[in-house]
Amino acid sequence: MTPETPQDELLAALQHYLQETDFAHLTSVDQPDLTALFSDLAGLKTEVKAESRQFKATLDSLSDAVETLKADNQALAGELAKANERLQQQRRDVERAMLLEWLDIYDRLDAGYRALQQYRPVDGLFRHSKQQDVRFVASIGEGQEITLKRLEQMLQRRRVFAIDCVGKPFVAQTMTTIAVGNDPTQENAVVLEELRKGFLIEDQVLRLAEVKVNKL
Repeated sequence: MTPETPQDELLAALQHYLQETDFAHLTSVDQPDLTALFSDLAGLKTEVKAESRQFKATLDSLSDAVETLKADNQALAGELAKANERLQQQRRDVERAMLLEWLDIYDRLDAGYRALQQYRPVDGLFRHSKQQDVRFVASIGEGQEITLKRLEQMLQRRRVFAIDCVGKPFVAQTMTTIAVGNDPTQENAVVLEELRKGFLIEDQVLRLAEVKVNKL
């Protein structure tokens, strides 16, 4: 009996493996259903496309809503700006009317104060009360002067200042001519006298100054 060669040993081992191995289980394993798999994949793809279209439609709707909201906000901001401007204009109109009433009071106080300054007691009449009359009139004048100064301070706190006219060239934007004079010592169109004070509120005319202008 001749010894076995390596080839014989390999053949023997293979034969033994084939005899001992059960190949029946290989045929019993469930094989994947490719048709069902492809069908499921197609359905999933369709669902994904549908979800994508719905998502895009939602984004488009949101984008339109955002644009509408922006337009509404801009319109609202414009309306608020207009309303604020109207409110500010109304406030300016009310303030202007109030200040003009104050100026009317100022004119009356100023006229009274000037009249008191020009007061002179008549000699020979009420000689026994002359000194008392002078003191009384002087005290009234002091009170008028204090009231005028307080009113001027109130006007200044509201940015209202008198227009400086006398001795200055006539300016049509801030003055109106009420009378004409002839003073050869003064230049032509120079204000000789202020007949009623004019006032500015900031840089706007609140009331024109009424003046007497030199005309050569």
